[in-house]
Amino acid sequence: MATDGDNNAAIWQSDEGAKAYVSKQDARELKRLAQWRLMGELLPFDDDAAFTILDIGAGTGPAARALLDLYPNATAVLADFSAAMMDEGLASMRPYEGRYSYVTFDMTSGDWPAEIPADLGCVVTSQCVHHIDDLAKQQLFVEIYEHLRIGGWYLNFDPINTADPLIDAAWQRANQRQDPEAAAKETHRTPEEQIRYENHVRYMMPLEPQLEFLTNAGFESIDIYWKHLDYVIYGGSKPK
Repeated sequence: MATDGDNNAAIWQSDEGAKAYVSKQDARELKRLAQWRLMGELLPFDDDAAFTILDIGAGTGPAARALLDLYPNATAVLADFSAAMMDEGLASMRPYEGRYSYVTFDMTSGDWPAEIPADLGCVVTSQCVHHIDDLAKQQLFVEIYEHLRIGGWYLNFDPINTADPLIDAAWQRANQRQDPEAAAKETHRTPEEQIRYENHVRYMMPLEPQLEFLTNAGFESIDIYWKHLDYVIYGGSKPK
Protein backbone atom coordinates (compact mmCIF):
# COMPACT_ATOMS: atom_id res chain seq x y z
CA MET A 1 0.00 0.00 0.00
CA ALA A 2 1.32 3.45 -0.90
CA THR A 3 2.39 5.69 1.97
CA ASP A 4 1.68 9.03 0.30
CA GLY A 5 -1.33 10.59 -1.38
CA ASP A 6 -4.98 9.65 -0.99
CA ASN A 7 -5.16 6.01 0.10
CA ASN A 8 -8.87 5.94 0.81
CA ALA A 9 -9.87 3.54 -1.95
CA ALA A 10 -6.92 1.25 -1.37
CA ILE A 11 -7.64 1.01 2.35
CA TRP A 12 -11.39 0.50 2.33
CA GLN A 13 -11.62 -1.68 -0.76
CA SER A 14 -9.01 -4.10 0.58
CA ASP A 15 -9.86 -7.20 2.59
CA GLU A 16 -7.19 -6.11 5.06
CA GLY A 17 -8.79 -2.71 5.62
CA ALA A 18 -12.27 -4.19 6.00
CA LYS A 19 -11.13 -6.81 8.49
CA ALA A 20 -9.19 -4.21 10.50
CA TYR A 21 -12.37 -2.15 10.77
CA VAL A 22 -14.59 -5.10 11.65
CA SER A 23 -12.14 -6.33 14.30
CA LYS A 24 -13.04 -3.26 16.38
CA GLN A 25 -16.70 -3.15 15.41
CA ASP A 26 -18.21 -4.21 18.73
CA ALA A 27 -16.29 -1.63 20.75
CA ARG A 28 -17.03 1.07 18.18
CA GLU A 29 -20.75 0.34 18.15
CA LEU A 30 -20.93 0.35 21.93
CA LYS A 31 -19.25 3.77 21.95
CA ARG A 32 -21.27 5.32 19.11
CA LEU A 33 -24.72 3.74 19.41
CA ALA A 34 -26.16 6.74 21.25
CA GLN A 35 -25.17 9.05 18.39
CA TRP A 36 -26.64 6.79 15.71
CA ARG A 37 -29.87 6.52 17.68
CA LEU A 38 -29.96 10.29 18.10
CA MET A 39 -29.88 10.73 14.34
CA GLY A 40 -33.02 8.63 14.16
CA GLU A 41 -34.68 10.42 17.05
CA LEU A 42 -34.18 13.77 15.33
CA LEU A 43 -36.26 12.71 12.32
CA PRO A 44 -39.84 14.06 12.03
CA PHE A 45 -41.47 10.66 11.53
CA ASP A 46 -43.97 8.71 13.61
CA ASP A 47 -42.62 5.48 15.07
CA ASP A 48 -44.70 3.42 12.61
CA ALA A 49 -43.88 5.54 9.54
CA ALA A 50 -42.86 3.82 6.32
CA PHE A 51 -40.05 5.64 4.54
CA THR A 52 -36.71 4.96 2.89
CA ILE A 53 -33.39 5.63 4.59
CA LEU A 54 -30.20 6.04 2.58
CA ASP A 55 -27.02 5.32 4.52
CA ILE A 56 -24.06 6.55 2.45
CA GLY A 57 -20.68 5.06 3.28
CA ALA A 58 -22.66 2.50 5.25
CA GLY A 59 -19.89 -0.02 5.74
CA THR A 60 -21.28 -2.84 7.87
CA GLY A 61 -24.45 -0.82 8.55
CA PRO A 62 -24.37 0.36 12.20
CA ALA A 63 -26.14 3.65 11.50
CA ALA A 64 -28.79 1.99 9.33
CA ARG A 65 -29.42 -0.68 11.99
CA ALA A 66 -29.98 1.97 14.66
CA LEU A 67 -32.56 3.72 12.48
CA LEU A 68 -34.27 0.50 11.42
CA ASP A 69 -34.64 -0.42 15.10
CA LEU A 70 -36.36 2.90 15.79
CA TYR A 71 -38.63 2.69 12.72
CA PRO A 72 -39.80 -0.91 12.21
CA ASN A 73 -41.70 -0.06 9.00
CA ALA A 74 -38.80 1.78 7.37
CA THR A 75 -36.47 0.29 4.79
CA ALA A 76 -32.85 1.17 4.13
CA VAL A 77 -30.51 1.37 1.17
CA LEU A 78 -26.92 0.90 2.31
CA ALA A 79 -24.50 2.48 -0.14
CA ASP A 80 -20.78 1.79 -0.12
CA PHE A 81 -17.95 1.58 -2.63
CA SER A 82 -16.16 -1.29 -0.92
CA ALA A 83 -17.24 -4.81 -1.79
CA ALA A 84 -15.12 -6.03 1.12
CA MET A 85 -17.00 -3.86 3.62
CA MET A 86 -20.38 -4.84 2.19
CA ASP A 87 -19.45 -8.52 2.40
CA GLU A 88 -18.51 -8.04 6.04
CA GLY A 89 -21.84 -6.29 6.64
CA LEU A 90 -24.02 -9.18 5.46
CA ALA A 91 -23.73 -11.00 8.79
CA SER A 92 -24.49 -7.85 10.81
CA MET A 93 -27.53 -7.06 8.64
CA ARG A 94 -29.00 -10.58 8.67
CA PRO A 95 -31.67 -9.73 11.30
CA TYR A 96 -32.99 -7.04 8.92
CA GLU A 97 -33.44 -9.33 5.92
CA GLY A 98 -36.13 -7.96 3.61
CA ARG A 99 -35.80 -4.43 4.99
CA TYR A 100 -32.51 -3.42 3.43
CA SER A 101 -30.38 -3.67 0.32
CA TYR A 102 -26.76 -2.92 -0.44
CA VAL A 103 -25.78 -0.90 -3.49
CA THR A 104 -22.34 -0.11 -4.83
CA PHE A 105 -21.86 3.66 -4.80
CA ASP A 106 -18.82 5.94 -4.84
CA MET A 107 -19.96 9.15 -3.17
CA THR A 108 -17.34 11.16 -5.09
CA SER A 109 -18.48 10.01 -8.53
CA GLY A 110 -21.68 12.04 -8.99
CA ASP A 111 -23.17 8.91 -10.60
CA TRP A 112 -26.05 7.77 -8.40
CA PRO A 113 -27.25 4.20 -9.08
CA ALA A 114 -30.84 3.69 -10.17
CA GLU A 115 -31.40 1.55 -7.06
CA ILE A 116 -31.31 4.72 -4.95
CA PRO A 117 -34.77 6.32 -5.09
CA ALA A 118 -35.24 10.04 -5.66
CA ASP A 119 -37.78 10.53 -2.84
CA LEU A 120 -35.78 9.55 0.22
CA GLY A 121 -37.18 10.28 3.66
CA CYS A 122 -33.72 10.76 5.08
CA VAL A 123 -30.06 10.40 4.25
CA VAL A 124 -27.43 9.72 6.88
CA THR A 125 -23.66 9.63 6.68
CA SER A 126 -21.51 8.43 9.53
CA GLN A 127 -17.76 8.92 9.80
CA CYS A 128 -17.19 8.92 6.05
CA VAL A 129 -17.67 12.47 4.68
CA HIS A 130 -14.38 13.57 6.25
CA HIS A 131 -12.63 11.17 3.85
CA ILE A 132 -13.44 13.31 0.78
CA ASP A 133 -12.09 16.70 -0.24
CA ASP A 134 -13.94 20.01 0.14
CA LEU A 135 -15.25 20.15 -3.43
CA ALA A 136 -16.54 16.58 -3.19
CA LYS A 137 -18.28 17.40 0.09
CA GLN A 138 -20.08 20.33 -1.53
CA GLN A 139 -21.16 18.27 -4.52
CA LEU A 140 -22.33 15.40 -2.32
CA PHE A 141 -24.55 17.71 -0.26
CA VAL A 142 -26.16 19.04 -3.44
CA GLU A 143 -26.80 15.50 -4.69
CA ILE A 144 -28.26 14.45 -1.34
CA TYR A 145 -30.59 17.45 -1.40
CA GLU A 146 -31.78 16.51 -4.88
CA HIS A 147 -32.62 12.94 -3.82
CA LEU A 148 -34.58 13.89 -0.69
CA ARG A 149 -38.32 14.25 -0.80
CA ILE A 150 -39.82 17.56 0.34
CA GLY A 151 -39.43 17.71 4.11
CA GLY A 152 -36.73 15.04 4.09
CA TRP A 153 -33.67 15.25 6.31
CA TYR A 154 -29.92 14.84 6.01
CA LEU A 155 -27.75 14.19 9.08
CA ASN A 156 -23.99 13.69 9.25
CA PHE A 157 -22.02 12.24 12.17
CA ASP A 158 -18.34 12.98 11.65
CA PRO A 159 -15.10 14.22 13.16
CA ILE A 160 -13.92 17.77 12.50
CA ASN A 161 -10.75 19.76 13.06
CA THR A 162 -10.03 23.36 14.00
CA ALA A 163 -7.63 26.07 12.88
CA ASP A 164 -7.25 27.24 16.49
CA PRO A 165 -4.30 25.43 18.14
CA LEU A 166 -5.62 26.12 21.64
CA ILE A 167 -8.94 24.49 20.85
CA ASP A 168 -7.17 21.55 19.22
CA ALA A 169 -4.96 21.11 22.29
CA ALA A 170 -8.02 21.20 24.56
CA TRP A 171 -9.74 18.54 22.48
CA GLN A 172 -6.64 16.35 22.61
CA ARG A 173 -6.26 16.72 26.39
CA ALA A 174 -9.84 15.76 27.01
CA ASN A 175 -9.74 12.84 24.58
CA GLN A 176 -6.59 11.48 26.16
CA ARG A 177 -8.01 11.75 29.67
CA GLN A 178 -11.29 10.16 28.68
CA ASP A 179 -9.62 7.29 26.81
CA PRO A 180 -6.05 6.73 28.07
CA GLU A 181 -5.74 3.43 26.21
CA ALA A 182 -6.43 5.08 22.85
CA ALA A 183 -3.99 7.86 23.71
CA ALA A 184 -1.25 5.29 24.33
CA LYS A 185 -1.96 3.57 21.03
CA GLU A 186 -1.47 6.84 19.15
CA THR A 187 2.24 6.76 19.95
CA HIS A 188 2.62 3.07 19.08
CA ARG A 189 0.95 2.75 15.69
CA THR A 190 2.02 0.05 13.28
CA PRO A 191 2.98 1.27 9.78
CA GLU A 192 -0.44 0.13 8.52
CA GLU A 193 -2.21 1.94 11.34
CA GLN A 194 -0.22 5.09 10.58
CA ILE A 195 -1.32 4.98 6.94
CA ARG A 196 -4.95 4.60 7.99
CA TYR A 197 -4.57 7.50 10.43
CA GLU A 198 -3.06 9.79 7.79
CA ASN A 199 -5.90 8.93 5.46
CA HIS A 200 -8.39 9.56 8.27
CA VAL A 201 -7.25 13.16 8.81
CA ARG A 202 -6.27 14.09 5.24
CA TYR A 203 -9.46 15.94 4.28
CA MET A 204 -10.80 16.71 7.74
CA MET A 205 -11.95 20.31 8.06
CA PRO A 206 -13.57 22.72 10.53
CA LEU A 207 -17.31 22.65 11.14
CA GLU A 208 -18.36 26.12 9.98
CA PRO A 209 -17.57 25.70 6.26
CA GLN A 210 -19.50 22.44 6.21
CA LEU A 211 -22.59 24.19 7.54
CA GLU A 212 -22.15 26.75 4.76
CA PHE A 213 -22.01 23.91 2.23
CA LEU A 214 -25.41 22.74 3.49
CA THR A 215 -26.86 26.25 3.22
CA ASN A 216 -25.52 26.62 -0.31
CA ALA A 217 -27.06 23.28 -1.27
CA GLY A 218 -30.50 24.55 -0.21
CA PHE A 219 -30.98 22.99 3.22
CA GLU A 220 -32.88 24.74 6.01
CA SER A 221 -33.22 24.08 9.76
CA ILE A 222 -29.46 23.57 9.81
CA ASP A 223 -28.06 22.99 13.26
CA ILE A 224 -25.31 21.32 15.25
CA TYR A 225 -27.57 18.73 16.85
CA TRP A 226 -24.85 17.14 18.98
CA LYS A 227 -21.21 17.89 19.67
CA HIS A 228 -18.54 16.35 21.83
CA LEU A 229 -15.08 17.86 21.35
CA ASP A 230 -14.06 17.00 17.76
CA TYR A 231 -17.14 14.91 16.89
CA VAL A 232 -20.43 16.40 15.72
CA ILE A 233 -23.84 15.59 14.33
CA TYR A 234 -25.06 18.31 12.03
CA GLY A 235 -27.68 18.47 9.32
CA GLY A 236 -30.82 20.06 8.00
CA SER A 237 -34.04 19.54 6.08
CA LYS A 238 -35.27 20.05 2.54
CA PRO A 239 -37.83 22.86 2.88
CA LYS A 240 -41.51 22.21 2.26
